[in-house]
Amino acid sequence: METTAREYYRALDAHAYDDLSELLAPEFSHYRPDRVIESRESFVTFMREKRPMKDTSHEILGMYTTEEGAAVRGRLLGGEDEALFGFVDCFEFASGSTEKITAIYTYTR
Repeated sequence: METTAREYYRALDAHAYDDLSELLAPEFSHYRPDRVIESRESFVTFMREKRPMKDTSHEILGMYTTEEGAAVRGRLLGGEDEALFGFVDCFEFASGSTEKITAIYTYTR
């Protein structure tokens, strides 16, 4: 789970959308404070074409895993490495899998 979560952020930051798609289950959903994105295809399309800020990176400050999932605490950094906001992402994985993400719940401040 930890490896998959770290790979998720690497793929996002590198704009490696094929890699990102491989990490997500087809029924993937992303629950954000501003919207819910349902399906792997919709999420990858949003990240590739519609997200408001693309010149960003994720700084992981802490990661916590259990048998059911993972939580990542971090900061979203802008193009000049300035902190834009803090976040916690809670990852759910397909039953019996540590490789396919079925849902992410994002909390920001």
